[in-house]
Amino acid sequence: MLVRDYANLNVICCEADTPIADVAGLMRRYHIGDVIVVDAQQEGARVPIGIVTDRDILVETISLGVDAKLFTASDLMSAPVTTVQENASLGEASALMRGKRIRRLPVVNQAGSLFGIITADDVLNLIAAELSMIAGLIVEQPVRESQLRK
Repeated sequence: MLVRDYANLNVICCEADTPIADVAGLMRRYHIGDVIVVDAQQEGARVPIGIVTDRDILVETISLGVDAKLFTASDLMSAPVTTVQENASLGEASALMRGKRIRRLPVVNQAGSLFGIITADDVLNLIAAELSMIAGLIVEQPVRESQLRK
């Protein structure tokens, strides 16, 4: 199972100089917890250079009583951002998240341009679906066997 097959391709991005209030507005509008900061210098390509999460905004501004309007995405983003190649396996992506203790991974193509994003929630939902199918098989197998032996 490859990351590219399960990545969310609709990634919300901003540039480094985007005011943090606008970043928070994107999170609210799209019901997401992160915005990928991309390099505006790359013509036609969106190269991820950082990530801002809702937690970054809360911990670095609001919890300290600092006016969030004073900050831009580059002030609060985690950088350099850890990425995963689109042709990596889900196991590799999970190991990378576990090793770096992160929950979100921008997915890039071979040129380093943003392809999508995969999150720990995505991987967990996929594993849960696979386990559910296996559990269904375990439940159905004795029934099928008894029908065949009648």
